[in-house]
Amino acid sequence: MQKLKMHSPNLTRDRVSKLRDLFPECVTEARDEAGIARSVVNFDLLRQALSDVLVEGPNERFQLDWPGKREALLTAHAPIAKTLRPQRERSIEFDRARHLLIEGDNLEALKLIQETYLNQVKLIYIDPPYNTGRDFIYDDDYSERKEDYFERSSQGDLEGRRLVANTEANGRFHSDWLSMIYPRLKLARNLLRDDGVLFISIDDNEYQTLRQITSEVFGEHNFVATIIWQKVFSPKNSAKWFSEDHDYILVIAKNKLQWAPNALPQTQEMKDRYKNPDGDPRGPWASSDLAARNRYDAGLYPVECPSGRVITGPPVGTYWRFNKEKFLALDADKRIWWGDDGNNMPRLKRFLSEVKQGKTPQTFWPWKEVGHTQDAKKTLLKYVAFEHTENVLNSVKPVELLQRILLLATQPDEDAIVLDFFSGSASTGHAVLAQNQIDGGNRRFIGVQIAEPLTTPEPELETLFDMGRMRLRNVAATLREDQDGEDSSQPIGFRVLKVDTSNMKDVYYRPDEVKQADLLDMVDNVKEDRTDEDLLFQVLVDWGVDLTLPIRRETLQGKTVFFVDDNALVACFERGVTEDLVKELAGHEPLRVVFRDNGFVSDAVKINVEQIFRQLSPVTEVKSL
Repeated sequence: MQKLKMHSPNLTRDRVSKLRDLFPECVTEARDEAGIARSVVNFDLLRQALSDVLVEGPNERFQLDWPGKREALLTAHAPIAKTLRPQRERSIEFDRARHLLIEGDNLEALKLIQETYLNQVKLIYIDPPYNTGRDFIYDDDYSERKEDYFERSSQGDLEGRRLVANTEANGRFHSDWLSMIYPRLKLARNLLRDDGVLFISIDDNEYQTLRQITSEVFGEHNFVATIIWQKVFSPKNSAKWFSEDHDYILVIAKNKLQWAPNALPQTQEMKDRYKNPDGDPRGPWASSDLAARNRYDAGLYPVECPSGRVITGPPVGTYWRFNKEKFLALDADKRIWWGDDGNNMPRLKRFLSEVKQGKTPQTFWPWKEVGHTQDAKKTLLKYVAFEHTENVLNSVKPVELLQRILLLATQPDEDAIVLDFFSGSASTGHAVLAQNQIDGGNRRFIGVQIAEPLTTPEPELETLFDMGRMRLRNVAATLREDQDGEDSSQPIGFRVLKVDTSNMKDVYYRPDEVKQADLLDMVDNVKEDRTDEDLLFQVLVDWGVDLTLPIRRETLQGKTVFFVDDNALVACFERGVTEDLVKELAGHEPLRVVFRDNGFVSDAVKINVEQIFRQLSPVTEVKSL
């Protein structure tokens, strides 16, 4: 019976496999330091195969480089033996929740969800540290080999040393920030759908480098726009040089040919511009100029007003937009407005019912349309009760700002996944819940935030993750009250998962290092403090199954059995599994089934499992842990 690997995918090996498909002559086998044969790339042959386009050696080239770039890339590809542990008591409506909150290092979280959400995310919005010299960045260790990183990530302590202050006095001020953001963007790109898009908030400190690094990861041709958000409503008189009134939001598509922003809804102000002074049965209209400056020789002719006055032609230097035949046809259809007295310069009537039902998005977003930082703080204070004002974030984003991004990048009727892996106070999750409530949307959010300690501990809050969780809990409660008596099928609850060390003992990953004297302690390869639900979620991660599918727990023949989305996956981690139970589970014809490796009542039952499923449910994939 095949065993689950129980660690994140090795992206380097995946790339070598893809390279073998393109250049089979360039991939061979060699033994690594441990003497294990592995597929490796013969770079000499690969250079020869790409000789027409390869730039090597000291030749000048356009690129962004910094100390630590190669190590950051290696770390992005290295697998980790960690897991996502369910936190049922910290969740809301756990069993039917469609949203996810993940507590932990976002680099590790991105690795763990690679297979589950590969090419599945429609929108990513992130608000990373701006690198102002006063904020914290993730302290990733780039000095070790990927094998060492794998070993450390299996057993190392997650808490305590993941965030460090990045001051301007640091000799690697920009390099450390780039090494932090680079691997995360590489992993994030894998998750985006081909018609997906990334929005990133940033300010002047790292705008230029972020533009370059996104061009490297996504390709310069997939850059869409830079939005300027007016984040304050009044100038800061204390500014030394200029009052910094804006932030940038970079927009980068996974594939620019497959993504375009949605039109924004028409505002009431836009609709109010349309009137119907002549009682036209086609409804309200607005007039536009019939003269244009582009040369059009057929647009030079006299017209006669209904009053009888003859206008010899358009204003000097302009041309009628239409030839005379088209003009007369429009006039006959009462689409030309001559003024109340029928004596004015002609104008074209454009009916509200016929114009594009939406507004083309612009790159300047004033605070009156999408909110400002003070609005954002007031919203946060509405849903999170603080005793210490120093804990209220300075960089929190308005919900209205995120809702506009949602309108541009998602449709209400699509099952769009929205990811924010610098979740902070959970403004993105709040916006998804609020916008779904407005338009009945099916959007789902995934928020990732490390347990960054608050400046001053609160009675119910210790970390920034706790702040975001409390906010979403209270937002969900408010929305539930609004839904009272209405359809409450809207997914409002969220599952909390935590990045943690693997559920498996060290022997699972390095059995060759086990000494004979330790064998009795290694009969069970699962850690003693882990529950069956812990194991279930590690299986979901390993198998790439959606982490928000409904889970049902049943007792069959005295054993606890998990049913994920009915028959998407069936799991039994009990000991003493009999052949009768195996047959009963096969009768459900699940797509996947998993057992504990030492959970069978006898070796004979374990040997017969695959044969039983082959006979009763041949579509089922059988594995063990």
